[in-house]
Amino acid sequence: MITYARGIDHIVHVVRDLAAASAVYERLGFQVGAENVHPWGTKNRLVQLPRFYLELLAIPESAKLPPAEHAYSFGAFNREFLQACGEGLSFLVLQSADPKADKAEFDHAGFGGFKVMDFARKGKRADGSEAEVAFSLAFARDPASPHAGFFTCLQKTPENIWFPELQEHQNGAKGISAAMLVADNPTDHHIFLEAFSGAREVWATSLGLRIETPRGEILIYDPRALSDAFGRAAPKEEGLRLIALVFTVADLAATKKWLETAGFRPRALHDRLVVGPGDTMGAVIAFESA
Repeated sequence: MITYARGIDHIVHVVRDLAAASAVYERLGFQVGAENVHPWGTKNRLVQLPRFYLELLAIPESAKLPPAEHAYSFGAFNREFLQACGEGLSFLVLQSADPKADKAEFDHAGFGGFKVMDFARKGKRADGSEAEVAFSLAFARDPASPHAGFFTCLQKTPENIWFPELQEHQNGAKGISAAMLVADNPTDHHIFLEAFSGAREVWATSLGLRIETPRGEILIYDPRALSDAFGRAAPKEEGLRLIALVFTVADLAATKKWLETAGFRPRALHDRLVVGPGDTMGAVIAFESA
């Protein structure tokens, strides 16, 4: 029933202190956008790249969070993630061309059961003026992975979201290369990941699984491969966990200089510069040459 392959749209990094997280990403050399407020008690700031963004998310008003029922509570999932796992990467979000069709696919495969979520909020253009942005989301769930969230996102107002001036970063970042998850047995999640990504092929490698998408790769490593590639021990929680993001940069040496000047000590691992998770609020951030 798979109809199309879905590229990486955005990643959610849930934190306790949005201002502190924004300062960390600014030190990393990213341009961080203005603060946005959701009607259900969360707020965010975005790091934007061409057709991809990283969403820094905090929950200042948890009493407003809707219950986790058939409509799926995005805010409640992030609140529970913070309680169980601490700060870190909570959601892998893929692009959608048709959320209703995505829902039908997820339901048919046994990984859905949630209503499509449509919402709008006020956002800010690059010049600081206010504009409405609207989205439609289709949620999927891997029953074996309680601490990894997944949904697809149709951006209904792209003209009010994407601005080239917000995609210029002092660390030289040009795009998203990969989102990396870890699992004790990556192949246990093969069927879910195939259904969620819409990929025609899920490649088995010596490290785990690899999925090529129209925007970036999805990598699923086992704990040994994670330690070797990113110098990070696997978390203790069961199932899939979203651990690392890899960005392409124009000049890796210049990126290294920026990071060191900002006080980071990036590790050179497998032709990448790796930072975190200790000084990046639970996320591993890596850079590689474009």
